[in-house]
Amino acid sequence: MNTTTKCAATALAAALGVTVLAGCGGDDSGSTGAGGSKTVTLVSHDSFDASDAVLKAFTKETGYTVKVLKSGDAGAALNQEILTKGSPRGDVFFGVDNTLLSRALDNGLFTPYEAKGLDRVAADVQLDADKHRVTPVDTGDICVNYDKKYFADKKLDPPTSFDDLLKPAYKNLLVTENAATSSPGLGFLLGTVAAHGDSGYQDYWKKLKANGVKVVDGWEQAYNEEFSGSAGGKKAGGDRPLVVSYASSPPVEVLYADPQPTEAPTGVVTGTCFRQIEFAGLLDGAENEAGGKALLDFLIGKRFQEDMPLKMFVNPVVKDAKLPELFTKFGAESEKPATVAPDKIAENREQWVRSWSSIVVK
Repeated sequence: MNTTTKCAATALAAALGVTVLAGCGGDDSGSTGAGGSKTVTLVSHDSFDASDAVLKAFTKETGYTVKVLKSGDAGAALNQEILTKGSPRGDVFFGVDNTLLSRALDNGLFTPYEAKGLDRVAADVQLDADKHRVTPVDTGDICVNYDKKYFADKKLDPPTSFDDLLKPAYKNLLVTENAATSSPGLGFLLGTVAAHGDSGYQDYWKKLKANGVKVVDGWEQAYNEEFSGSAGGKKAGGDRPLVVSYASSPPVEVLYADPQPTEAPTGVVTGTCFRQIEFAGLLDGAENEAGGKALLDFLIGKRFQEDMPLKMFVNPVVKDAKLPELFTKFGAESEKPATVAPDKIAENREQWVRSWSSIVVK
């Protein structure tokens, strides 16, 4: 995803740049040879985050210390790996999602590896199950969020579907991100393609534009400036009570509020959700292949999977991983999120974005 990758909400807490996460029991001597290195380098987008205790547990179990190299948004990070193909900057790449997966696979970035514990991962997220070039790590849904107070004050029911957004009652209420520059924006576009098909999505967007949708460059501006329901939007005087964000955004609003409310101030229109799946893979040419394999095993281990929700605001893929109460109490889940097959995305993404741009951004 652009700018925010799987969960833009992580921007509230994520650090940028290169971070070395050292744990107990490892020899972080800085050696880089495949035979002797005790450092394993994880290349990721900026939103990767994990508890120190969890990374230290990995070091204790394996002897490897994790070095995290953050490389911008998911698209930028992937582009850098494509440019350094065969001589990667690290051992494992984390953060390629189903909207970009075909690019990574077509460029041969990964060495196949079947991670230990993959049998505990839901089958529907294993999009490369035949070859195991990538390992699914998390899921997250891009969905329209709404400002509960606005709709209560107006005595207006919030929308429940993509089609509802076209109704006069919701004119000039929605803000979304540019599909050409933003991951949530692209996910929302793909959701409309899934809902209306190749022949219908353009007409849908013409109607949505006529109904006053506002388009901004990225999630940060949409959610924290334009959206009236977020803490940032309230401070900025945002006047749009509908925004394209994530199903995990309401728990974030609760977590970072002081004092924490008993009810999330925002809700999720579950009928507008598009499912994202994030993957990790062993980079072809990795200097520390053994460490990379150990890290992939760890990423789908229960300890890391249960740490993710409150660090990156995403859902685990391991069946027996438990969600924190913050998610179960304040989060939302779509029973049937929209999906588009990665090969179809690969074949049509650029065309869809160009058509969308010609309609909405003129």
